[in-house]
Amino acid sequence: MKRHLVIATAAAAVLIAGGTATAVAVNSGDRPGSSGSGSGARTTAQLAAHDGRGQEDDRQEDLREANAARVDAPAAAAAALKAVPGTVAGLDLDRDRPGLVWDADVLGKDGKWHEITLDARDGRVLNQHIDHEDDAADPRGARTDAAAAARTAAAHGTVTSVDLDGDHRAKPVWEVETVTRDGKEHKVLVDPQSGTAKAAAARDADDDDNDGADD
Repeated sequence: MKRHLVIATAAAAVLIAGGTATAVAVNSGDRPGSSGSGSGARTTAQLAAHDGRGQEDDRQEDLREANAARVDAPAAAAAALKAVPGTVAGLDLDRDRPGLVWDADVLGKDGKWHEITLDARDGRVLNQHIDHEDDAADPRGARTDAAAAARTAAAHGTVTSVDLDGDHRAKPVWEVETVTRDGKEHKVLVDPQSGTAKAAAARDADDDDNDGADD
C-alpha cells in the first residue's frame, strides 16, 4: 500500500540555515479523508450483522440436518447398543465426511468408552473405535437413559443432540437439543432419575454461571 506524504506547512517550523528553508514532512498511513481507523476497519453494527448471519446459517444447517435424518435419536441409541452393548452417554447429529451421521458415545459393558458413527439414513454402523480420552459422565446410574430423554424432549422439536452433562452442574443432567420447523433451537434438561424435563434457552449462560440451578 502506498503511503502519502503530508507537508505540515501550518505546524512545521521553518529552519533558516545558510539561506535555505527546510520544511518538515511527516509520513501518514491514513488515506485522505480517513478518520484514522484504517480502510479495513469494521463498525460494531457491521460485526453484529456478520455474527447474526453466522448464527442464522448455523440454525438453518441444524434444521436441514434434522429434516434429512431418517433415523431419530432413540433409534440411533438402539443401533449403537446393538453394535456395542452398554449404556449410551451421548448422541450428536452431524454432517461428517461420510454424510449425515449420528455420533454415539457408549460406555460398554467392558468398562471402556466406545465412539460409534452411524448412518443417519439407515442406522448402519460406519465406524467404531475405543475412545481413551472420553471424559463424559458415567450414565450407568441413570434411571432415565439417553433414548428416554430424547423421547421426552421430542415434544420441543426434532432432537439433534443428547448429552449427559456432569461437568457444569451440581449433579448430572441430560441436555437435549432440539430444533423446530421454524429453525429455532431449544435445550431441554431431563433429570436422569425422575425423567422430568424443563426447557431452557439453547446455548445460554446457564452452562457456565448457574451450575446449581437444577437442584
